[in-house]
Amino acid sequence: MSKFGDIFDEEFFIYALRNKVNVIRELPKDVLQRFDYNISNIVNLRLKAWSSPTYYIQTVLPKLLHLGAVRVAPFSNRLAHAVPSDIQSLRCFANFEALRFSDPIRMLAESMVDRMVKKSSESGGRYVSVHLRFEEDMVAFSCCIYDGGVEEKHEMDIARERGWRGKFHKRGRIIRPGAIRMDGKCPLTPLEVGMMLRGMGFDNTTLVYVAAGKIYKAEKYVAPLKQMFPRLQTKDTLASPEELAPFKGHSSRLAALDYTVCLHSEVFVTTQGGNFPHFLMGHRRYLYRGHAKTIKPDKRKLALLFDSPDISWENFKRQMEDMLRHSDSKGSEIRKPSGSLYTFPMPDCMCKQVETGIDNGNTTKLD
Repeated sequence: MSKFGDIFDEEFFIYALRNKVNVIRELPKDVLQRFDYNISNIVNLRLKAWSSPTYYIQTVLPKLLHLGAVRVAPFSNRLAHAVPSDIQSLRCFANFEALRFSDPIRMLAESMVDRMVKKSSESGGRYVSVHLRFEEDMVAFSCCIYDGGVEEKHEMDIARERGWRGKFHKRGRIIRPGAIRMDGKCPLTPLEVGMMLRGMGFDNTTLVYVAAGKIYKAEKYVAPLKQMFPRLQTKDTLASPEELAPFKGHSSRLAALDYTVCLHSEVFVTTQGGNFPHFLMGHRRYLYRGHAKTIKPDKRKLALLFDSPDISWENFKRQMEDMLRHSDSKGSEIRKPSGSLYTFPMPDCMCKQVETGIDNGNTTKLD
């Protein structure tokens, strides 16, 4: 399992926050002594999700002062979206300025970005990145049907039992794959992604980077996408086996490489939900001051179009071009009260940006 310092630049994080928060690597000995020098003895506070600052002051702080240390798990989504501006400013700074990937990840990732830019020199260094969620566990969890064969059903049953132990066989649970697809919740296949992009006007000269884990039946499903976009790249084609060797077996570190290449693409295409695209969309909005191009397809509409046998290519293209225009219009979307700061950093993180004088390696200048 990767630690914080394996993925992020720990020294830089502490340095960047030095005037705002005192970040320490180890607990003081007098505090550790209270817990017999065993951090597993420290009380774990199961905090309410989206808690207000008042909750922390009235409930958490007294326990922290009394005990000397507390643990918080789970840790994500523990702070409300709406908080005072000084707290919001700190959250913005911590996420978009103080965090940068560790040196090994950053060095290889930057080389991969440079290689993508060189390969796309004919288009001014621009390339398209696609976050493709078609790994076996994602296909299994979705309960969607693809080729509908006996082999697929057998493999998916095994994958669901291995990952979720009977969750999908609980009494009273009814799974309707057709309804799931019509609701836009099925992962897009590589073929569907390719058809969508071609319909939107990306031709076969477009340089496409695919960010993904191990694709389910890759030889079968990725082939049509490669035919439509022969210049397709992945981390395995962009970096050598020797370069990737230190990261193999560490999914979070491999994802960090994908993240960086997607971050610097001209267009980012998200095909399924999850932390990766949500954080990436927010980071790109912050990095490019609201001008990042992101394609977030209407998957309900796509399901209807893909399942319409009589639709003409011209009609399909027209629908895809409309979908593209709608995605472009939402590039600088302002956060709604219930929206995530990490996906929608405007206006909280972008209307009062303060010069920090720190080059965090996560920013770039647009021409």
